[in-house]
Amino acid sequence: MLKITIFGSPDPTTDALAKKQATKKDVYQLFAEKLRDHKDLESRWAVLQETRVEYFRGKDFVKFLTNHPEVKEVLESNNNLEIEDIGNILLGKSLLVRCDRVVKTPRPGKKKLSTWPAHLEIFPEQVFSENDAFFAWTFEKKNPLWQTLLAFFWPVLTLGICLFPVYPHWCKLLILYLCAGILLLILSLLLVRASVFGVTWVVLGKRVWFFPNILADEATLGELFQFWPKKDEEERPKWTARLFYAILAVVAILLLRHHTPDEAARSR
Repeated sequence: MLKITIFGSPDPTTDALAKKQATKKDVYQLFAEKLRDHKDLESRWAVLQETRVEYFRGKDFVKFLTNHPEVKEVLESNNNLEIEDIGNILLGKSLLVRCDRVVKTPRPGKKKLSTWPAHLEIFPEQVFSENDAFFAWTFEKKNPLWQTLLAFFWPVLTLGICLFPVYPHWCKLLILYLCAGILLLILSLLLVRASVFGVTWVVLGKRVWFFPNILADEATLGELFQFWPKKDEEERPKWTARLFYAILAVVAILLLRHHTPDEAARSR
Protein backbone atom coordinates (compact mmCIF):
# COMPACT_ATOMS: atom_id res chain seq x y z
CA MET A 1 0.00 0.00 0.00
CA LEU A 2 2.89 2.33 0.68
CA LYS A 3 4.31 1.85 -2.78
CA ILE A 4 0.95 2.51 -4.40
CA THR A 5 0.52 5.67 -2.39
CA ILE A 6 3.96 6.98 -3.38
CA PHE A 7 3.48 6.08 -7.03
CA GLY A 8 0.07 7.74 -7.19
CA SER A 9 1.15 10.93 -5.44
CA PRO A 10 2.47 13.78 -7.59
CA ASP A 11 6.23 14.22 -7.76
CA PRO A 12 7.12 17.88 -7.01
CA THR A 13 10.35 17.66 -9.01
CA THR A 14 8.59 16.27 -12.08
CA ASP A 15 5.82 18.85 -11.89
CA ALA A 16 8.32 21.69 -11.56
CA LEU A 17 10.28 20.43 -14.56
CA ALA A 18 7.08 20.07 -16.63
CA LYS A 19 5.95 23.57 -15.68
CA LYS A 20 9.38 24.93 -16.51
CA GLN A 21 9.34 23.32 -19.95
CA ALA A 22 5.80 24.56 -20.61
CA THR A 23 6.77 28.06 -19.53
CA LYS A 24 9.84 27.92 -21.75
CA LYS A 25 7.74 26.85 -24.71
CA ASP A 26 5.25 29.63 -24.02
CA VAL A 27 8.13 32.12 -23.83
CA TYR A 28 9.35 31.24 -27.31
CA GLN A 29 5.79 31.29 -28.62
CA LEU A 30 5.34 34.80 -27.23
CA PHE A 31 8.70 35.80 -28.67
CA ALA A 32 7.72 34.50 -32.11
CA GLU A 33 4.36 36.29 -32.00
CA LYS A 34 5.99 39.57 -30.93
CA LEU A 35 8.63 39.17 -33.62
CA ARG A 36 6.03 38.55 -36.31
CA ASP A 37 3.92 41.55 -35.30
CA HIS A 38 6.89 43.93 -35.26
CA LYS A 39 6.82 46.28 -38.23
CA ASP A 40 10.63 46.62 -38.48
CA LEU A 41 11.14 42.97 -39.45
CA GLU A 42 10.65 43.06 -43.21
CA SER A 43 8.60 40.17 -44.55
CA ARG A 44 6.71 39.12 -47.67
CA TRP A 45 4.09 36.59 -48.73
CA ALA A 46 4.80 33.62 -50.98
CA VAL A 47 3.40 30.24 -52.00
CA LEU A 48 4.89 27.24 -50.18
CA GLN A 49 3.55 23.88 -51.38
CA GLU A 50 0.25 25.42 -52.52
CA THR A 51 -0.06 27.28 -49.20
CA ARG A 52 0.30 31.04 -48.81
CA VAL A 53 2.83 31.82 -46.08
CA GLU A 54 4.54 34.88 -44.65
CA TYR A 55 8.32 34.68 -44.65
CA PHE A 56 11.45 36.73 -43.96
CA ARG A 57 15.13 36.53 -44.83
CA GLY A 58 17.79 35.25 -42.47
CA LYS A 59 19.94 38.35 -42.80
CA ASP A 60 16.95 40.57 -41.93
CA PHE A 61 16.34 38.43 -38.81
CA VAL A 62 19.94 38.96 -37.68
CA LYS A 63 19.82 42.67 -38.49
CA PHE A 64 16.53 43.12 -36.64
CA LEU A 65 17.66 41.44 -33.40
CA THR A 66 20.96 43.31 -33.55
CA ASN A 67 19.17 46.67 -33.79
CA HIS A 68 16.38 45.73 -31.36
CA PRO A 69 17.95 43.75 -28.49
CA GLU A 70 15.04 44.72 -26.24
CA VAL A 71 12.82 42.23 -28.08
CA LYS A 72 14.86 39.36 -26.59
CA GLU A 73 13.73 40.35 -23.09
CA VAL A 74 10.64 38.19 -23.71
CA LEU A 75 12.94 35.15 -23.50
CA GLU A 76 13.67 36.00 -19.84
CA SER A 77 16.64 33.88 -18.72
CA ASN A 78 17.49 32.94 -22.32
CA ASN A 79 17.81 36.50 -23.59
CA ASN A 80 21.62 36.19 -23.75
CA LEU A 81 21.54 33.47 -26.38
CA GLU A 82 23.18 34.06 -29.73
CA ILE A 83 20.91 35.02 -32.61
CA GLU A 84 21.79 31.82 -34.47
CA ASP A 85 20.85 29.73 -31.41
CA ILE A 86 17.50 31.53 -31.12
CA GLY A 87 16.78 30.80 -34.77
CA ASN A 88 17.63 27.13 -34.32
CA ILE A 89 15.36 26.88 -31.26
CA LEU A 90 12.47 28.43 -33.20
CA LEU A 91 13.09 25.89 -35.95
CA GLY A 92 13.24 23.05 -33.43
CA LYS A 93 9.91 24.12 -31.90
CA SER A 94 8.33 24.22 -35.39
CA LEU A 95 7.56 27.91 -35.07
CA LEU A 96 9.61 28.45 -38.22
CA VAL A 97 10.46 26.38 -41.26
CA ARG A 98 13.46 27.07 -43.46
CA CYS A 99 12.63 27.47 -47.15
CA ASP A 100 14.48 27.82 -50.39
CA ARG A 101 13.60 29.51 -53.66
CA VAL A 102 12.03 27.30 -56.32
CA VAL A 103 13.63 29.19 -59.24
CA LYS A 104 17.37 29.07 -58.63
CA THR A 105 18.55 30.74 -61.85
CA PRO A 106 17.99 34.35 -62.94
CA ARG A 107 15.06 34.88 -65.24
CA PRO A 108 15.68 35.93 -68.86
CA GLY A 109 16.74 39.57 -69.03
CA LYS A 110 17.90 39.70 -65.40
CA LYS A 111 21.38 39.34 -63.94
CA LYS A 112 20.37 38.63 -60.33
CA LEU A 113 17.94 36.35 -58.58
CA SER A 114 14.76 37.84 -57.19
CA THR A 115 15.24 39.41 -53.77
CA TRP A 116 11.84 38.18 -52.60
CA PRO A 117 10.82 35.03 -54.52
CA ALA A 118 7.10 34.38 -54.93
CA HIS A 119 7.40 30.57 -54.78
CA LEU A 120 9.25 28.61 -52.09
CA GLU A 121 10.03 25.02 -51.19
CA ILE A 122 11.12 23.41 -47.92
CA PHE A 123 14.90 23.33 -47.44
CA PRO A 124 16.32 19.85 -46.64
CA GLU A 125 18.42 21.00 -43.65
CA GLN A 126 16.41 22.84 -41.01
CA VAL A 127 19.35 24.85 -39.65
CA PHE A 128 19.41 28.63 -39.26
CA SER A 129 21.55 30.61 -41.69
CA GLU A 130 21.63 34.21 -42.85
CA ASN A 131 23.13 33.54 -46.29
CA ASP A 132 20.35 33.48 -48.88
CA ALA A 133 18.02 31.70 -46.43
CA PHE A 134 14.28 32.22 -46.06
CA PHE A 135 12.13 31.33 -43.07
CA ALA A 136 8.33 31.03 -43.03
CA TRP A 137 6.08 31.26 -40.00
CA THR A 138 4.18 28.05 -39.26
CA PHE A 139 1.58 29.38 -36.81
CA GLU A 140 -1.53 31.40 -37.51
CA LYS A 141 -1.26 35.11 -36.88
CA LYS A 142 -3.76 36.71 -34.54
CA ASN A 143 -6.39 38.58 -36.50
CA PRO A 144 -6.54 42.33 -35.82
CA LEU A 145 -9.76 44.03 -34.79
CA TRP A 146 -10.50 45.40 -38.25
CA GLN A 147 -10.48 41.89 -39.75
CA THR A 148 -12.94 40.71 -37.11
CA LEU A 149 -15.24 43.63 -37.85
CA LEU A 150 -14.90 43.01 -41.58
CA ALA A 151 -15.88 39.37 -41.13
CA PHE A 152 -18.96 40.52 -39.21
CA PHE A 153 -20.07 43.16 -41.74
CA TRP A 154 -19.32 41.09 -44.86
CA PRO A 155 -22.60 39.08 -44.71
CA VAL A 156 -24.48 42.35 -44.16
CA LEU A 157 -22.83 43.83 -47.26
CA THR A 158 -23.68 40.69 -49.27
CA LEU A 159 -27.32 40.94 -48.20
CA GLY A 160 -27.37 44.62 -49.14
CA ILE A 161 -26.05 43.80 -52.64
CA CYS A 162 -28.75 41.15 -53.10
CA LEU A 163 -31.44 43.70 -52.16
CA PHE A 164 -30.23 46.24 -54.74
CA PRO A 165 -33.28 45.77 -57.09
CA VAL A 166 -35.68 47.01 -54.37
CA TYR A 167 -33.68 50.15 -53.55
CA PRO A 168 -35.29 53.54 -54.24
CA HIS A 169 -34.36 55.28 -57.49
CA TRP A 170 -32.18 57.97 -55.88
CA CYS A 171 -30.18 55.30 -54.03
CA LYS A 172 -29.56 53.36 -57.25
CA LEU A 173 -28.28 56.53 -58.95
CA LEU A 174 -26.00 57.28 -55.99
CA ILE A 175 -24.47 53.78 -56.14
CA LEU A 176 -24.13 54.01 -59.94
CA TYR A 177 -22.27 57.34 -59.82
CA LEU A 178 -20.11 56.13 -56.92
CA CYS A 179 -19.04 52.98 -58.79
CA ALA A 180 -18.42 54.98 -61.98
CA GLY A 181 -16.27 57.44 -60.02
CA ILE A 182 -14.20 54.66 -58.44
CA LEU A 183 -13.71 53.02 -61.85
CA LEU A 184 -12.65 56.36 -63.36
CA LEU A 185 -10.21 56.90 -60.49
CA ILE A 186 -8.61 53.47 -61.03
CA LEU A 187 -8.28 53.98 -64.80
CA SER A 188 -6.81 57.47 -64.29
CA LEU A 189 -4.30 56.11 -61.78
CA LEU A 190 -3.22 53.37 -64.18
CA LEU A 191 -2.88 55.92 -67.01
CA VAL A 192 -0.73 58.27 -64.91
CA ARG A 193 1.31 55.32 -63.69
CA ALA A 194 1.97 54.13 -67.24
CA SER A 195 2.80 57.69 -68.38
CA VAL A 196 5.38 58.15 -65.62
CA PHE A 197 6.91 54.79 -66.47
CA GLY A 198 7.09 55.65 -70.19
CA VAL A 199 8.68 59.06 -69.65
CA THR A 200 11.29 57.84 -67.16
CA TRP A 201 12.08 54.79 -69.28
CA VAL A 202 12.65 56.83 -72.44
CA VAL A 203 14.42 59.81 -70.86
CA LEU A 204 16.40 58.20 -67.99
CA GLY A 205 16.45 54.54 -69.01
CA LYS A 206 14.99 53.49 -65.63
CA ARG A 207 11.84 51.56 -64.76
CA VAL A 208 9.74 53.47 -62.24
CA TRP A 209 6.38 51.97 -61.30
CA PHE A 210 4.46 53.92 -58.67
CA PHE A 211 2.13 51.69 -56.66
CA PRO A 212 4.19 48.68 -57.86
CA ASN A 213 1.85 46.07 -56.34
CA ILE A 214 -1.47 47.53 -57.48
CA LEU A 215 -1.96 44.77 -60.07
CA ALA A 216 -0.45 41.95 -57.99
CA ASP A 217 -2.72 39.00 -57.23
CA GLU A 218 -0.98 37.88 -54.03
CA ALA A 219 -0.23 41.28 -52.44
CA THR A 220 -1.50 42.12 -48.97
CA LEU A 221 -3.54 45.23 -48.26
CA GLY A 222 -0.47 47.06 -46.97
CA GLU A 223 1.62 46.08 -50.00
CA LEU A 224 -1.21 46.96 -52.38
CA PHE A 225 -1.10 50.66 -51.49
CA GLN A 226 2.67 50.91 -51.23
CA PHE A 227 3.42 54.14 -53.10
CA TRP A 228 7.20 54.05 -53.35
CA PRO A 229 8.44 52.15 -56.42
CA LYS A 230 10.61 49.08 -56.23
CA LYS A 231 14.31 49.23 -57.00
CA ASP A 232 15.06 48.64 -60.67
CA GLU A 233 17.06 45.40 -60.74
CA GLU A 234 16.95 44.84 -64.49
CA GLU A 235 19.66 45.88 -66.91
CA ARG A 236 19.51 49.31 -68.52
CA PRO A 237 17.63 49.34 -71.87
CA LYS A 238 19.52 50.14 -75.06
CA TRP A 239 19.30 53.67 -76.44
CA THR A 240 18.05 52.36 -79.79
CA ALA A 241 15.00 50.77 -78.13
CA ARG A 242 14.32 53.95 -76.16
CA LEU A 243 14.57 56.05 -79.31
CA PHE A 244 12.27 53.71 -81.24
CA TYR A 245 9.51 53.81 -78.63
CA ALA A 246 9.90 57.57 -78.25
CA ILE A 247 9.31 58.04 -81.99
CA LEU A 248 6.40 55.59 -81.85
CA ALA A 249 4.79 57.53 -78.97
CA VAL A 250 5.18 60.85 -80.81
CA VAL A 251 3.61 59.40 -83.97
CA ALA A 252 0.69 57.98 -81.97
CA ILE A 253 0.07 61.35 -80.28
CA LEU A 254 0.18 63.19 -83.62
CA LEU A 255 -2.29 60.71 -85.17
CA LEU A 256 -4.68 61.09 -82.26
CA ARG A 257 -4.41 64.86 -82.45
CA HIS A 258 -5.00 64.84 -86.21
CA HIS A 259 -8.13 62.69 -85.95
CA THR A 260 -9.57 64.50 -82.97
CA PRO A 261 -13.08 65.81 -83.82
CA ASP A 262 -13.34 69.59 -84.13
CA GLU A 263 -15.75 71.83 -82.22
CA ALA A 264 -18.52 71.51 -84.82
CA ALA A 265 -18.35 67.72 -84.75
CA ARG A 266 -18.46 67.69 -80.97
CA SER A 267 -21.49 70.00 -81.00
CA ARG A 268 -23.33 67.73 -83.48
